Formats: sequence, C-alpha cells, structure tokens
Amino acid sequence: MPRIYLCFLWHMHQPFYKDLLSGEYRLPWTRMHALKDYYGMVRVLKDFPQVRQTFNLVPSLVVQLEEYAAGRAADPFLRCALKPAESLSEGEQSFILRYFFQANPARLIYRYPRYAELYEAWCAADRKVARARRFFDARAMRDLQVLSQLSWVDEEFQDDPDVRALAEKQRDYSLGDQAAMGRIQARILGAVLQVYAEFAASGQIEISTTPFYHPILPLLCDTEIAGVSHPYVPLPGRFRYPRDARRQLESSRAFMRKKFGAAPEGLWPSEGSVSDEALALAAEAGFRWAATDNGVLSRTLGHAAGVAETYRPYVWRQGDREIKLLFRDHYLSDLIGFVYSRMGAGESAAHFLDRVRENTRGILAEGRDALVPVILDGENAWEHSELNGRPFLRELYRRISGDAQMEALTVAEALGRIESQPLGHVFPGSWINANFDVWIGAEEDNRAWEALLLARDTYERAIQAPGQTIAEENRQLAYEELLIAEGSDWCWWYGPEHDSENRPEFDKLFRDHLANVYQLLGLAPPEDLSRPILRVTVKEFHEQPTGPIRPVIDGQVTSYFEWLGAGSYRVDQRSGAMHGRRHLVRALHYGCDGASLFLRVDFEDEAVSTLAGISVRVRVEPAGGARPASDVTVNVHGRSANVAEARFGAPEHAGSAAEAAFEAVLEVRLSLAALGVTPNHSLGFQISLWRDGLPMDALPQQGLIKVSTTEPSDWPV
Repeated sequence: MPRIYLCFLWHMHQPFYKDLLSGEYRLPWTRMHALKDYYGMVRVLKDFPQVRQTFNLVPSLVVQLEEYAAGRAADPFLRCALKPAESLSEGEQSFILRYFFQANPARLIYRYPRYAELYEAWCAADRKVARARRFFDARAMRDLQVLSQLSWVDEEFQDDPDVRALAEKQRDYSLGDQAAMGRIQARILGAVLQVYAEFAASGQIEISTTPFYHPILPLLCDTEIAGVSHPYVPLPGRFRYPRDARRQLESSRAFMRKKFGAAPEGLWPSEGSVSDEALALAAEAGFRWAATDNGVLSRTLGHAAGVAETYRPYVWRQGDREIKLLFRDHYLSDLIGFVYSRMGAGESAAHFLDRVRENTRGILAEGRDALVPVILDGENAWEHSELNGRPFLRELYRRISGDAQMEALTVAEALGRIESQPLGHVFPGSWINANFDVWIGAEEDNRAWEALLLARDTYERAIQAPGQTIAEENRQLAYEELLIAEGSDWCWWYGPEHDSENRPEFDKLFRDHLANVYQLLGLAPPEDLSRPILRVTVKEFHEQPTGPIRPVIDGQVTSYFEWLGAGSYRVDQRSGAMHGRRHLVRALHYGCDGASLFLRVDFEDEAVSTLAGISVRVRVEPAGGARPASDVTVNVHGRSANVAEARFGAPEHAGSAAEAAFEAVLEVRLSLAALGVTPNHSLGFQISLWRDGLPMDALPQQGLIKVSTTEPSDWPV
C-alpha cells in the first residue's frame, strides 16, 4: 500500500549575539529560547517513539548554547534579572522596565496574574519610565525580574519542584527566589544539547545543519545573482567571495561532527537560499541532501509546482557533483507557523492532516509514495500558541502515530525510500518569494553590503601586504568577525520588510563586528561605521549660528559671551535609545570667525568620569568638493586633550592648523585654510566618538552639519 512520509524539519537558529572582543552577549534571545523551546521540542517526542523528525541546528547557535551552559556567557538582561532589586541603579531600573515586557502578552505575560498586573501598570504609565517608577518599588521590580524569566520556562519543566514553587508563589518574591531562578536557568541551559545528542543517538531524530554563521550562500558567492531572481533590483558593489561560502559550509560540517559524533548529511541553507554555485559547494563539502521552498521549485520548472511535483525528492547534478533536494510545502509549513496558534489543538491537528490526505490522494491513487516536506522555524512560531504549542504538537503526533498509512520520518530515511527525480539546474532564490529581496536591494541592505565589502577587501589587502606584521591570532579573529558579519540576520532587519524593538541593537552589533575587523588589523575603522545604517527617525534640536565666535581654547566656558552666536545641535536622547546605552554628549556647539572653525562638545555629567581613552574624530568636507575632506582625531585623557592625528585637505597650510583642550568641556579649533575652505564658502562637518577602536556615538546620526563661513556685514566684529 502506498504510504505518506511526513518529513518535519524544525529549524533552530538565533543570530550570533556575542561581541568577540568584549565577550558580551548583546541580546538575550538565545538564552530565552533555550529556556522555552530548544529542549522541549525534542523531549516531547519521548512520548511518541514512532514519530521521527529532523532538527536543523545552526553551529553559531550551538556555540552560544555551549557557552551559556558552561556559565561563560554573560548578557546584560540576565545580570539585571538576577541583581537584588534594592541595589538596582536608576539606569538598570529603566533598562528592566523598557525590556522585561518583551514577551507575548496573551500567551506569556497574562499566564501569570502578577506579571499581567505589572504589565498593565507599565501600560498605564504610557510606557514611560519616569511615570512608571511611582509604581515600581523594589517589591514590584523583583516580581518583574522573576516573572519575566519564569514565563519563558519550557512546558517540559513545569512539573519541576523549583519551577512549580516559583509559579505557585505568584508574587512577593525574595532574594532567594531570584537566586533560584538563576539556578533553574543554568539547569535548563545545561540540558539542551544533551537532549539532542541523546535522541540523535537513538535514531529518533536526525540533526542537519546550516552554514556556520547563517549567511545567504548565493550572495556570498556573487551578489549579482540577486538580479537573476529580481531583474533591475538596485545592487551594491559586487561582493564575490565563494571561498567564504565554502568556509562557512566546511567549518559547519566539521563543527557538528565534533559536537555530535557524526557529520550531518543534511543542509538547510540559510533561509532556504540556493543557487547552482551554492549547491555545488555544498556537495563538495560532503552534504548529501539540502532543502528549500517549493516557490523555488516553481521558478525552476517554469510553472507553478503542484503537490505531485512538490511531494517527491530530486537529485541536482552538474558534472560530477550531486546533492538530493527537497522542496518544502510552503502552504502547510506556514499553517503551523502563522495560523494554527489561533485554533484549538484538536481542530488544527485535524485540519493539517486532512490537508495532507487531500493533497496526497492523487499520488497514492497512482500507486506512488508521497514525501511531504514540512519545514519551518522551530522556536519563534510558539510564542503565539497555547502552552507554547505543546497541546497542538501532542495531538498531531498522536494522530500520526495512529494512522496506518502515514509515517513521520527523518529526511535521510525518507530519501532512502523514494527514488529521486533528476534536476540539472535550480533557480536562485530563497523561501521568501523565491528571490533575495529581504537581504539585498533596499537602501539599508545595500549600505550594509557596501560596508561588508569594504571590510572584506581591506582584510584581503592587509594580509597580503608585503611585510605585513599582523599577529596570526588577530588575523584569524578578524576573519571570524567577517564571517559573523556575513550572516543573514543583519540584513533581515535592514530594509522595509521587518520591524523589531531591537533593530537598533542589531544595527550596532553588525557595525561593531566590522569595526572589530579593522581594529584587529591595526587599522582605524571607517567613519561610516560610527553612524547607524538604519534610517532611524531621531528628533534633533538644531539652532544655526547667529554671529561669529572667537573662543579661547582652554577647555572652559570662561564667559557667557565666549560662545554667544554659536550654533548648537543636540539629539533627544529619549528617542531610539538602545538598551544599556550610556549617552555621552549633551550638546555640540559650533561656529566660525572667518579664519577658524570652532567646536565645543558638552558631555553628560555622569559620563565625564568615563571619558578616559575616548577619541573624538572630526570630519570636515568643503562645499563643492574643491578640496579633499579633512580628518582630525582628538584624544581625551582625564581632564586634558590633544590632537593625536590630523589629515588636512590643504596640508600646505597645516602649520598651526588645530588645537584642542578639555577640562569642563572639549574645545577644538581647526584652521579653515588647512581644511581647504576658502573665504566666504561653506563646509559640512560631523563628529564621532570612539573607544578601543569601536564607535560609541555620532553627531549627527545621518549626514553633515552645514556651516557658512561668510560673515554678513551686520555681524559684530
């Protein structure tokens, strides 16, 4: 009797949140999903031994899970969650209020009445920290600290005595309860990879993988391939590093072999992104099968792929390279990911299997077996589902186990039972619209690719330069940072397609990875890395100069009149603030006297004690491009400052071109002649703040501040 083989592939992935140089994890989502999803998605199969599945683990996720399990990973969210509420600083209180309600209200927050009460108080305060502080005393804050973590604990741990004790207490948590929450997390984090190893050893699950840092392989091979799937899409400078794609594949397979004792046969290319060149590299790396979306199959075949074409395996061959392919049922996979969370467990399980039977009826009538590929995210889908989706999964697995004509198999098992159809070419695309538009083509995406291309080319030139003296450890770490920056997650959040409260954090971390490359090579990172790639809307307060200024460069505001007439620029720091970010600059003042450009930086009072080691870079561009831009770096040491480095557009005038002083404020004078700015012309400038080679802040966030050097006749002299 012909049979239905259901192939579930659950993709487990989070971006690489770790900064390699600082060692800090910027965002908590690897840890949070390890508490909520990774363990239980496998453990639930213990009750259904006939159900076999494939789990796709991204190596960069496994690295993070290992570090959390070993206690080597630190993130600011966990530190704030475990710190005694009475000892929290105002900044930490603000951080907790802003970010500890980042959970699905219906499924996670309202599951715990006290968490719901705190959430409603936060909403009643219009999500404004200053107003919320009236309600959030130490008692409320500690309840929030505990419940924001407890709400993410996996369903499989709900009967754990420690978890049950915290859940039943509901409110008025103690310091001991906070500590218990920390121990619970450590225990769960330590169990995640063990459960995968255990079930893989038993044969109930197959572990497949993805290129190491989750890059879009076809775009690493050649960004021009995006123009095939979307003709006339605007593209950045050509990025073409297929050897990086090969490295991401080979290191992934070697890493997974080391961690789980066997090299994975299967590959879920990041975001289902395929091309002939990418598949050739995967086959050469030793992968025997890969999967993508049936939208790609449709464009490959030149017509809409029906279920008869989707529900069978293929073998891609070019020359002596071959790899088997599955094309996911897009519709069925999306039902689980986006629709069934709004339905009851029995209703949704019945609907899913009814659709499978209806789709396969014609195939079975021909006497042929049907292979049904269902591939989707194995973590984010469940935040909107009742009890983390477990009632649905249990009901689905129970019904599959009881159906004599249906069997849930690993991908490798199913491929061994059905003959594969030959395929000599695959259309380049991803699981989203069979193109690459999410990751390239939009202005933000292209700016990110340009920054990556510049860093990648710079690395190549640096390591090949005659007589280069880069330490081998630094060279390897710089390359690792490039591989991380090649990951797909950064451009997922650039462009118009997706939104998140954490987009600024993703943007900053991407730029920091690239800045680390330059730092490790002993080079100054490009100025552009100090400014967001995101086209964020920042409320600016900008007043133009009203007269000439001639301040004394002594680091003091010696007189009210000294800067009278200067322009001023500041940013509303309540807008677009990233978690944990300490603002350094309160205001920037500027002006001219016809011979010099004067700048004054007023730092935030609480930042002054931390300014040692800060570099302030000033970039000045003469209007019209008559002269090259000038770059001046001022280093701050304690209560002093000096011009450390200067490249002037008109070096022939650089005699006494610059001076700087810092005591109460930072004051800088730059000669207009040395800058290449001729009398009665204008200029544009920007400043950025750096520490240890990493960008910390920039004014303005986008573009330049324009300054006229003309002195109207009615200005006082």
